[in-house]
Amino acid sequence: MIRRKKMFSQYYKLRDALKEYREIEKNGGWKTIETDEDYKALKVGDSSDIVAQIRERLFVTKDIKEDNKSAVCDTILMKAMKYYEARHGYTPKNTILLEHINDLNIPVSERIKTIIVNMERCRWIDPELEKGQKYIEVNIPEFKLYIIEDGKIAFISPVVVGRAMTKTVIFSGMMSNIVFSPYWNVPTSIINSEIKPGMAKDKNYLQKKNLEWNNGAVRQLPGKNNSLGLVKFLFPNSSNIYLHDTPSKSLFERESRAFSHGCVRVAKPRELAIELLKVDPQWNPARIDKAMHAGKESWYTLKKKIPVYIGYFTAWVDREGNLNFYKDIYGRDESLIKLLTEE
Repeated sequence: MIRRKKMFSQYYKLRDALKEYREIEKNGGWKTIETDEDYKALKVGDSSDIVAQIRERLFVTKDIKEDNKSAVCDTILMKAMKYYEARHGYTPKNTILLEHINDLNIPVSERIKTIIVNMERCRWIDPELEKGQKYIEVNIPEFKLYIIEDGKIAFISPVVVGRAMTKTVIFSGMMSNIVFSPYWNVPTSIINSEIKPGMAKDKNYLQKKNLEWNNGAVRQLPGKNNSLGLVKFLFPNSSNIYLHDTPSKSLFERESRAFSHGCVRVAKPRELAIELLKVDPQWNPARIDKAMHAGKESWYTLKKKIPVYIGYFTAWVDREGNLNFYKDIYGRDESLIKLLTEE
C-alpha cells in the first residue's frame, strides 16, 4: 500500500472548493452580466434588469440564499454583494460598481485555474509549519498578516507589500529580534537615485530628512518620521526583508496595498509587539511604548524564535470555510498554470 505524503491543510480545503467549482462548471457555469456603456453604480432602492442578473449570479456561488428574480436592489442583495466583495479582495461598499460586475463576470473556468494554481503552491509548504504552537503568516495578495497560535487566529493586521517593481519575496524564516526606535540603513539604490541628487540641489538635504553619514553609508535617525516607523521585526534572510512600522499610515486605507520597496509594513506594529512579547512579563505595553518612543535604538531578542511564512496565495479557504480570491498583483498565476498544463 502506497502512503501518500501529508500536505499543508490548505491543500485539502482548496481541493474541496475545486470539486464545488467543477460541479458549477458542469452545470453550465454562470451567465455574463450585461451592462450598458454608461453604467455607473447600483445602490439599495435602484431598479434595473442588471440587478436580476447579479442576483442570479450570486445564487450560483451561494453568496445569496435564494434567487427571487427581483429587479429591485434590496438590502438582502446588497448584503450578499458585500459578502462577495469581502471574499474577493474588495473593501465592501454600499454601491455595486463596474469593477465588482467585472469580477462577477470572471468565468468559472478561470476561477478553477486559480484554485489549481494555489493547490500547487500548497505543495511547496512544509505541513510541519502548522504543528508549531505559534507562527506568523503573511499572504501578499491579501495584504494581511496573521499570528496563528494553537491552530487559531490570535492576531490580524493589514500590511503594505512590495510594488510590482520591488516585489516582496516568498520565503520562510525565524523571527529572532524586535528593534525599537530603529535606525533605517538606506539601501545603496536609494542613496544613488534619491539622496545624492537631493544633496546636489540642497546642502542641508541630509539634515532636513533626518539622515546622517555612517561609515560611508547613509542612515535615518530614529523617530516618528523614520521610514521604518518606531519598531521593526527581524527574521534573518538573504533578501533582507523584514516587518516594520511606517509613518505613511494612509496607505493602509487603500484597497490594493503594493507600495513598498519589498519589506512588509504593518498597520498595527505596537499591537504586534505586545502580542509577541506577552510571554515576557517584564515587557508590558507601557514599557513597549517607552522603547518605541525613546528616540534611541534598542534591541530585544525573543526568548523563543517564531516561524514566519511569507506566501503568495490568490485563492484561500479561510477558517470559516469561505473560499476567498485575491488579485494576482505580481502576475504569477498564468505562468504557473502553463507549467501545470503543458503536455
